Amino acid sequence: MSASKGLSLGTHTFESRLLLGTGKFSSVDIMIRAVKASEAQLVTVALRRFNPQNLEDDLFTPLSQLDNVTLVPNTSGARDAKEAVRVAMLGRELSGSPFVKLEIHPNPHHLMPDPIETYQAAQILVKEGFLVLPYISADPVLAKRLEDVGCAAVMPLGSAIGSGQGLKTYEMIALIAQNSIVPVIVDAGLRAPSEAAAALEMGCDAVLVNSAIAAADDPEQMAAAFAAAVRAGYQARHAGLMSRSDAAVATSPLTSFLSQEPQ
Repeated sequence: MSASKGLSLGTHTFESRLLLGTGKFSSVDIMIRAVKASEAQLVTVALRRFNPQNLEDDLFTPLSQLDNVTLVPNTSGARDAKEAVRVAMLGRELSGSPFVKLEIHPNPHHLMPDPIETYQAAQILVKEGFLVLPYISADPVLAKRLEDVGCAAVMPLGSAIGSGQGLKTYEMIALIAQNSIVPVIVDAGLRAPSEAAAALEMGCDAVLVNSAIAAADDPEQMAAAFAAAVRAGYQARHAGLMSRSDAAVATSPLTSFLSQEPQ
């Protein structure tokens, strides 16, 4: 991707390269403080949390009142393309957002995304005018197929949802980033801000984080740490990382200095 300062999704551009999920927070107040500390401008919300009739289970209302935040309904819980499309339609109607995080994982034990159903749903949703952000395994072939369909980005997993195992799929994500003409957003499995920085350094355009922030001892501080890490990773990549060497290379050669005869 280019070295532009903003994250471009369709015709929309965002300053922040950190997206935030909103599940697992211990309270709405803690979630809101984490969102603010993260400086995230794209925030995902499960459709079941659009619940103004039950304020204890409603995330849509408080999030919609935040300045400079765009809500991204997600299809979490959908088991196939038909369910995902229905959830996406309801999410757009309730939120007015053109974005949808397309997430289809039929097996509750491993929560791996279904590539076939995801591809089929993406075809439909793109035609319906959605800016589709599909959550996928780190599969370079599927990523390119979804790009060809017209998805606004691709979101390969770093490791299993909520596992905190980090960038287990580093090599495959690097291949996706090298060949993608749409933004690559690492989604799922990140545990530490250093992993977010590494994703940006390798060539990804953004990361989406939820559990690592929500499950931290201090979610607000962790959100701020991830925000700083994403900025650092992006800046480092465009500053130009030094090349690797198999051998040590002295930073201050002393040979000529030591060979001089004392006066």
